[in-house]
Amino acid sequence: MGARSPVTVPRLIAFVLTFGFLLCSLDGCKRERPAPSPASLHADATPAPTGRESRRIVRATGKVEAVKVFSVQVPRLAGSSGRITLTRIVTNGTRVGVDDQLAEFDRTGELDAAREAKAKYQDLVHQVEQRRAENNSTARQRIADIQQAQADLDKAQLKLKIAETLSEIDRLKNEVRLKDATERVASLKKADALRTEAETASLRVLELQRDREKLRWERAQANAERLLVRAPMAGIVALESVWRTGTLGHPQEGDQLWGGQRLLRVFDPAEMRVRAFVDEPDVAALTPGCRAEVRLDAYPGAVLRARLESASPAATAALGTPLKTFDAIFRFERHDDHLMPDLSAALTIDVGGTLDATATGSRKRDRDAQ
Repeated sequence: MGARSPVTVPRLIAFVLTFGFLLCSLDGCKRERPAPSPASLHADATPAPTGRESRRIVRATGKVEAVKVFSVQVPRLAGSSGRITLTRIVTNGTRVGVDDQLAEFDRTGELDAAREAKAKYQDLVHQVEQRRAENNSTARQRIADIQQAQADLDKAQLKLKIAETLSEIDRLKNEVRLKDATERVASLKKADALRTEAETASLRVLELQRDREKLRWERAQANAERLLVRAPMAGIVALESVWRTGTLGHPQEGDQLWGGQRLLRVFDPAEMRVRAFVDEPDVAALTPGCRAEVRLDAYPGAVLRARLESASPAATAALGTPLKTFDAIFRFERHDDHLMPDLSAALTIDVGGTLDATATGSRKRDRDAQ
């Protein structure tokens, strides 16, 4: 067997140092950590949200809308179903008051129709008055003729009573006169009834023509007035998008629009809300009075608070998708100049007060730090 190599002094020193380092490490691991000071306990009094608390936050998307809004449409004209030309419209974003003019459409045709109908109406009014006067005149003449015939009849009857004192020829003449007078009175009365009926019908025809022209005149005036679109309420104007030569855009002067087409909206910016679309599994988050943080996509730095106002009782789904959502209305707690209709928003709905607790803890830590 070979001779065993002796242990050198450097190796012995290295072994002793390594063993001592291991002993020190084990002793440090066994020591207890020092208790936190009261100051540190006070600073960390608000615990960080746990996994259970984070699950109490529900996120949803939505769209900002006004509480008070009035949709203005292109006017529908009575007796017309064609397109009308836009001649003037207010600028988008303009603040208007009640009865301020918003838009104007081409009124030339309606004003011409109103003048023409008015002229015909006035002419028919004169014709009716003239025909009524003529009818009264002829009626009085017929009454006079009947009265004269009745007098002749009474005279013939009187002469017939004294027929005993007259000759046979005179008696026969009186009988013929009485018969003629009786037939004349009957004929005049019958002719008077027929003429009165005919004159009444003729007068009624003129009156109907007069009333028809009056209706045309009033309708043309109403159409001309309807083509001046006025603001139903005070607020800010938001123009709608319409099809213009194959593309969507705001309506402009010269566009031809159909009656009933959406033209613009007038909304009150003092009261705004957000319509959120909550997924069907998260409907339990919509508890009465729950709050939400709203972040606008157009203004990433703006964080607004809102409170639940109402929610739809039934879920709806888009065509072709099985995913259903509930509509929930959140009212903003204060007014903000960033709020405008149709802005997309992201909502963080607080189910069990997690947002309030987090906000309270943050404010408390800020006060302690100061």
